[in-house]
Amino acid sequence: MNSAELIKKIKRIQIKTRRVSDAAMAGRYRSVFRGSGVEFEEVREYAPGDDVKSVDWKVTARMGRPYVKLYREERELSIMLAVDVSASGLFGTTGAGKRDMAVEMAAVLAFNAMRSNDKVGLLLFSDRVERCIPPKKGSGHVWRLIREMLGFEPEGRGTDVAGAAAFLAKVARKRNIVFFISDFLDAEYGSALRRLGRRHDVIAALLSDPGDFSLPEGGLLETVDLETGAVSLLDCSDRRTRRAYEQARRDEYASTREGFVRAGVDCVDLSTDASAADALRGFFRSRERRFR
Repeated sequence: MNSAELIKKIKRIQIKTRRVSDAAMAGRYRSVFRGSGVEFEEVREYAPGDDVKSVDWKVTARMGRPYVKLYREERELSIMLAVDVSASGLFGTTGAGKRDMAVEMAAVLAFNAMRSNDKVGLLLFSDRVERCIPPKKGSGHVWRLIREMLGFEPEGRGTDVAGAAAFLAKVARKRNIVFFISDFLDAEYGSALRRLGRRHDVIAALLSDPGDFSLPEGGLLETVDLETGAVSLLDCSDRRTRRAYEQARRDEYASTREGFVRAGVDCVDLSTDASAADALRGFFRSRERRFR
């Protein structure tokens, strides 16, 4: 991508995301995530009314009387945007590809973090970790992240969610809110997300496109897997072929969502024919209700 095309894309994302990153969304963002991070402060002797879950059993055993751990709420959040830049992100049948929607969602989240004076960082991954930018504050930093997402040319074509999760588990020492934005065309990553979720708040943004779930009617269709290069020939004039394809893809999508539940990971559904802001608003509302 040349510099003129990159500037145009940056201007488009600026117009689109600044408009939807309004005060109402920023308020929901704060209400959902504020207080989700705590830091250990000290131990003190147990007092009547203290939660027994906060008892520090090691100190209690050593001192011979009960002590409890005290924590304080973190005043700022640290958001990490883990964005899938694998080849499948180039697919799209609605005028926008999956990667375009990934950038739009990441930009909305980054602007809301900026409004709330929180830090935001970026991890770009394919079948390898492509680029990692540590969380920082400020509008200049946010625009750097957006430029990276729009202009980056990955080396890998496949998807390794587990590798990206393992990398974050090693480098992210402070508690983060981690958004994995991907179509998750991968396998065996559930345990890695579960491990990452023991220390961090992990949320999956599951990308899809209407073309993932349907075939055109009539004729032979040659399909190419953008990540592996595998070629298939499908008879789209056969109704049973179309129905079997659609059912298989919907089953795969449902299985991916069920995997997030088993891993203890929240999920946001994001289609290329929808709005990233609307998807996030719906997610924030459902999470608010759940945590009340």
